[in-house]
Amino acid sequence: MLVAGVDEAGKGPVIGPMIVAGVLIKESRLPELKKLGVKDSKVLSPMRRNYLASKIRELVDDYYILEVSARQIDEFRKIMTMNQVMVICHARVLDQLGPQKAYLDASDVNEERFGENVGKKHGTSIEIISKHKADDLFPIVSAASILAKVRRDKCVRELEKKIGLPLGSGYPSDPKTRKFLENWIKEHGSLPDIVRHSWKTSENLLKKMR
Repeated sequence: MLVAGVDEAGKGPVIGPMIVAGVLIKESRLPELKKLGVKDSKVLSPMRRNYLASKIRELVDDYYILEVSARQIDEFRKIMTMNQVMVICHARVLDQLGPQKAYLDASDVNEERFGENVGKKHGTSIEIISKHKADDLFPIVSAASILAKVRRDKCVRELEKKIGLPLGSGYPSDPKTRKFLENWIKEHGSLPDIVRHSWKTSENLLKKMR
């Protein structure tokens, strides 16, 4: 049986894309992932994440990484909630991988509802296990979490190069991120495309600084 694990990185930041990653592996080979020492990406150092990401890509049968830009998120948010965006993205990853069973890191406060909604959107009858903190519970979701986080970090560093300014982590609570946003508004009177305009942080700063 082919099993998938899906997780995201970058749902909350005000800068840069959100990444939803999925990995696919034969169920009989799941212990190999555990043996690799995969964990929730947030508790690993960047160096360890990069190392594990290359090992995961070698080990799994398939993987798929979906990148949703800040501008795409803003467009989605005009017509739906962030939870609905997450359902669509998780279903898209499952569409690409075609597993018979899937483990998801639930993005909804109601973990069962999230799994059911993803299943409906995916449209194929497969077993879905949807849990909060699934990246702690299931190594296959930890593996997806690592691939997502590594890609997200790479995207943010590429955006920094393109813009030529430090962006920090992209999270609203990061002083470097806030400094970038404030300075950009002072200089340009608006925010660039790499920023999620629909975030409260963006709206509040624009109001305050105009």
